[in-house]
Amino acid sequence: MSAFALIIQHRTQPGRREEVRAVWERHMAPAIAANPGHTAYFYCFDNADPDVICAFQQYVSAEASREFLQTSSYAAYLQDVEPLLVGPPQVTALTPMWSKGG
Repeated sequence: MSAFALIIQHRTQPGRREEVRAVWERHMAPAIAANPGHTAYFYCFDNADPDVICAFQQYVSAEASREFLQTSSYAAYLQDVEPLLVGPPQVTALTPMWSKGG
């Protein structure tokens, strides 16, 4: 199996980015930290748009990514975060070819 990565861009309801961050920190930060399938994760604010959040996620495999989406932590996160978002995220799937330290 090869590594698998995602770039995810969320657009929040106007002025709700910090609320989304709080939901992410409550549900996702501990779940990601405990998940051996995640090999890297960056949660980032877009400096040009105050209502955009981007995340870069790297997994050991595409299967590990799909498995994470089935966890109770992810389901709880979705329930709490979806009312704060404009719509579904923009998702780009990638195959890492090289990484520093990799």
